[in-house]
Amino acid sequence: MNYAVIRTGGKQYRVSPGDVVDVEKLEVEPGANLEFTEVLLTSADGNVQVGSPTVVGARVTGHVLAQHRAKKILVFKKKRRKKYRRRMGHRQYLTKVCVDTIETGASEHGS
Repeated sequence: MNYAVIRTGGKQYRVSPGDVVDVEKLEVEPGANLEFTEVLLTSADGNVQVGSPTVVGARVTGHVLAQHRAKKILVFKKKRRKKYRRRMGHRQYLTKVCVDTIETGASEHGS
């Protein structure tokens, strides 16, 4: 099973070819191709490569399906006995990405 761990938007995601993931908003149009070069770990046919901090030559490619917003979360603050209450909502901007290929970079370093 092929998979990789990528870092984008300050978060880490475990992805495989064909996966659809929601990542922090990226400034790209829907339908555009994109490439993640911050690959922290790759696994291909049981051969695991761990980067320090990233795997040299590895990259994950995919295409953007949509730009959207997450479900609203409510942020509620209260201090008891002080008549202090604040309620605020937040909706995070997200980019929906479909992962196409994972290149491990192992072929470049083979003997």
